[in-house]
Amino acid sequence: MTGLSIGGSRVVACICLGVLALSPRTGLAQSGEAVPLQVPAKSVPVPSTVSPQLAKIVGAPLRNGWDILPKSGEEWVPIVQATAAATLKNIPGMQERLHVKVEKTTIDGVRAFTITPETIPPQNQGRVLLHMHGGCYVLNPGKAALPEAMFMAGFGGFKVVSVDYRMPPEAYFPAALDDGMTVYKSLIKTTDPKKIAVFGSSAGGALTLEMMLKAKQDGLPLPGAIAPGTPMSDVTKVGDTFVTNAKLDNVLVSPDGFCDAGTVVYAKGHDLKDPMLSPVYGDMTGFPPTILTSGTRDLLLSNTVRVHRKLRQAHVEAQLQVFEAQSHAQYYRDETSPEAKEAFQEIAFFFDQHLAK
Repeated sequence: MTGLSIGGSRVVACICLGVLALSPRTGLAQSGEAVPLQVPAKSVPVPSTVSPQLAKIVGAPLRNGWDILPKSGEEWVPIVQATAAATLKNIPGMQERLHVKVEKTTIDGVRAFTITPETIPPQNQGRVLLHMHGGCYVLNPGKAALPEAMFMAGFGGFKVVSVDYRMPPEAYFPAALDDGMTVYKSLIKTTDPKKIAVFGSSAGGALTLEMMLKAKQDGLPLPGAIAPGTPMSDVTKVGDTFVTNAKLDNVLVSPDGFCDAGTVVYAKGHDLKDPMLSPVYGDMTGFPPTILTSGTRDLLLSNTVRVHRKLRQAHVEAQLQVFEAQSHAQYYRDETSPEAKEAFQEIAFFFDQHLAK
């Protein structure tokens, strides 16, 4: 036992194994009691530890319209169109710099794109990646969904099939998952599943995990590896960084922002804790080797960490790469940044180690 003085009052405390337990009579804390930590407001500078390209992204203001919360698929339409138009302006230059070809296709009735790099290294001949795009289940239709797939094809040297899955108001849960599974089932008819990897970020990261749960449920062979980036693995908004990174993440901004609104519209009244919407609650036993990606300012860092721990608890080989200062999915915002190249080459290396040759 020891005594110390706080604000003129004597406090009796016990120091055991490095943990300070204050006496209940002080009113400061009680043993075993969860007390919210009060954090003072502060200014958070752009760190000097990132590239100039990423510094511009990290230092950007909060996403415009983050607090606009459409309540129906129809209300989302003008926002989706405006967001897509802004992305589409960047696609031609991105495609040229990454040296990839983009072709529109249909696979068993599902819209998709095939992205092929100019050069496919010998070890990737016969391998194919299936991409599920992000966008909170409502954003990035058509070619607006392609930046991440193009980064992966260009930096990794893989042929990529990107699924242009149905979204509100065209269709609701479980349309995105159904379309992803339709394409996956088509691919495994002609390609060894162990030569296939599935990847995507945000909603695409969640869909990647959901597809593994569904494949297990349906008795389908699983792919050789997966890469869920900053997955929306718990849309019930449980997780530490929903609080600690709120208003610090300049992409998602708030757990109660536009992304939550989009998910609620897509779910259309379905239980948000269903593993087919919140895959962290699913059984991940037997999942393929997995590499996860996030950033220190990512609102979904906890969603990503919790999936990593869930996989490790299930004895699945799983790697977690977390990038300095990045908010949600900023590793595929600028293909000229060294961080983007590093992220996708790391994923490509992981795939090369685990996909059949």
